[in-house]
Amino acid sequence: MVEEFIKKHSGEYKKRALWEHLPKKMMYQTYNNTFSYLQESAKVAQDSKGYVIWIWNPDIVKKYLLRDELTIR
Repeated sequence: MVEEFIKKHSGEYKKRALWEHLPKKMMYQTYNNTFSYLQESAKVAQDSKGYVIWIWNPDIVKKYLLRDELTIR
């Protein structure tokens, strides 16, 4: 639910406002855990003003994962 909402409203809300506008109510602690996971997995980021933006692009990830010179040793 959080991922889909951020995808739709990328760049519109700051972290707290995003939580307040979620379609279903969620405890703030649960939201914080979810948000932390999305940041650590590089799916969302915050700009210099604090607005949350969706940055995950699976096509680019696939492109780089297929390159042999970028493998982990």
